[in-house]
Amino acid sequence: MNVPVAAPEVEFVEESAASPAQYLLELNEAQRRAATFGIVPAPNVQRSPPLLIIAGAGTGKTKTLTHRVAHLIVNGARPGRILLLTFARRMASEMTRRVQRLCADARLRLPHGMSEPIEWSGTFHAIGARLLRMHAEQVGLDPAFSILDRADAEDLLDLVREDLGLSHAKSRFPKKSTCLAIYSYSVNARKGLEAALTNAFPWCLEWQAELTRLFGAYVDAKQAQNALDYDDLLLYWSHMMQLPRIASEVAGRFDHILVDEYQDTNALQASILLGLSPMGAGLTVVGDDAQAIYSFRSATVRNILDFPRQFEPPAATLMLEQNYRASAPILAACNTVIDHAAEGFRKRLVSRRESGSKPIIAMVANEAAQAEYVIERVLANREQGMELREQAVLMRAAHHSGQLEIELTRRNIPFVKFGGLKFLEAAHVKDVLAILRWASNPKDEVAALRVLKLLPGIGPSAARRAFATLRGSADFAALSHSDAPRKAVPHLGELAALMAELHGSTCWQAEFDRLRRFYDPLLELNYDAVFTRRGDLDQLASIGGSHPSRTAFLTDLALDPPQACGTHAGPPLKDEDWLVLSTIHSAKGQEWRAVLVLNVVDGCIPSDLATGKAEEIEEERRLLYVAMTRAREDLVLMQPLRFSVRGQTPGGDRHVYAPRSRFLHEEDLHAFELLRAHEASGASPEVSPAGRPAVDLRATMREMWRA
Repeated sequence: MNVPVAAPEVEFVEESAASPAQYLLELNEAQRRAATFGIVPAPNVQRSPPLLIIAGAGTGKTKTLTHRVAHLIVNGARPGRILLLTFARRMASEMTRRVQRLCADARLRLPHGMSEPIEWSGTFHAIGARLLRMHAEQVGLDPAFSILDRADAEDLLDLVREDLGLSHAKSRFPKKSTCLAIYSYSVNARKGLEAALTNAFPWCLEWQAELTRLFGAYVDAKQAQNALDYDDLLLYWSHMMQLPRIASEVAGRFDHILVDEYQDTNALQASILLGLSPMGAGLTVVGDDAQAIYSFRSATVRNILDFPRQFEPPAATLMLEQNYRASAPILAACNTVIDHAAEGFRKRLVSRRESGSKPIIAMVANEAAQAEYVIERVLANREQGMELREQAVLMRAAHHSGQLEIELTRRNIPFVKFGGLKFLEAAHVKDVLAILRWASNPKDEVAALRVLKLLPGIGPSAARRAFATLRGSADFAALSHSDAPRKAVPHLGELAALMAELHGSTCWQAEFDRLRRFYDPLLELNYDAVFTRRGDLDQLASIGGSHPSRTAFLTDLALDPPQACGTHAGPPLKDEDWLVLSTIHSAKGQEWRAVLVLNVVDGCIPSDLATGKAEEIEEERRLLYVAMTRAREDLVLMQPLRFSVRGQTPGGDRHVYAPRSRFLHEEDLHAFELLRAHEASGASPEVSPAGRPAVDLRATMREMWRA
């Protein structure tokens, strides 16, 4: 049963009830109400009551939020005292640019302070890192702490695991990536280890005692190396907000706090917000409970569902329901799916585009027929003028598209699948960053061991011996006297000289050239495709040139890495067009003219791994809803009737039948067009009641050759 939340009657102020400010005319009535709620013009605009904006898919969430920030500034708020939290730095930068444009277009005599930049905008992790450096000494941190990215944190965990002897356990101990995932989930969900294992990693429960030891030693290792991982940036910030004097100082920096994508926040982030504004004054959060799909990252839908009741009086709740993306028939089908949610804010997406066809449920014989139908439909759309990249095939799990990918390749149809290695995961890029990190923080053992193992003849043991000679100091000359293999000695001398220069450097812009003179010969020694890798390093140097210091460069790259690198790019496409394949999780925030969703059957959506708890089922429902709301004009849900049993001998015909997804209720099928198997795929011959083909073309072929 849905939980309707009505917005209280609240008076909101515009320049004039009859003629709102010009920039507000860009908004519809609901957006304008959300953008202006509780904002009263004043020399320094007063904090508004807490506000929750429920922004349905495609309803102009970002536009509304940027207009609210602009309206605050135009009415007296100082930009330097506004905190804008997003889940991507690029989004924060884009919103800041939009706000500046709106304020400029307002053509008003702006109040004092408008010349200030909106300097406090970014991700939770980036803002956390900045605040921790500012208050480091007050909480026992060295302001020069390193930030470990996920891969570095895994490596450090692996070193600790090795030291504790856990890597040699008689039965299979969790891998380093799993260990970090458990640690991260426990921290961000604010759950004890036993609860975290029971809830998300039940197969690791037998290792609870060993994991407790491992995580304790991991924390000790980070502190010894003056390093924080991603989770620490939130954890330390959260604890900082529990210390009254520091919390008052941090919260006193901000008059207005605005948070985007609030449904994707975790328990730790919610606690930070309450620390910044315990009574909710000046706090605005925007999100959509129907698009909360990241519980595997510790996000919890409870944050947005419970937000209004955290304050007294409860926070106001305003709805955005006018969708600017999809046609009315598609939205009608989306509404039927989410209407059955057990809990949530009741809303109905509406569209002014009344024309359009109903979404299709295409019932095909099997996965092969599914791939055939998807390709036929994609190519038919292309013939009608819809480019391939305006279409997307979405799936619950990445492996669901395996058969389709094979068929696309066979037919030479170009496609791009979301995923793959990120720029900073390329080995040569990580090498260079490790050198810079070690120069910044001589105690950074993970970075040091990576650099040392680049040298000829140095393995893990020799690297650890060499690092031990430093005893945590910046006396890099000691490296030359370490017990190392003979062929590594000359390189150790060169490395010691380089590290000493970089550590004492006062000219950041010259550091890359010096580093490359040392590293390029090692690049040729350790890797292939050297030309392409050098291009990546040139790009890295270019990125570095836009930063004022090494610390700023390393911090930004750790928190918001580039997304691609030349080493892992595929061959250039002969066609400038390509089809998009994506998991539903990766597709959130995107939209296409046409969307096809694979395997909309029980066992896939919902996944058979997510049917143990009611909250897991509800998240699977939201996943289907997110997939459906990506489509603007054309939506097809694929329903294979049977699936081959994995692992049988080649040519085997063992299969299982799959029912339509439980989220597509019989009483709601009027919102869809149903295509039966023989209608949905030309590959399935018409079958007579006797079970034989109505027309036997094989006999016709035989007779033709006999003639």
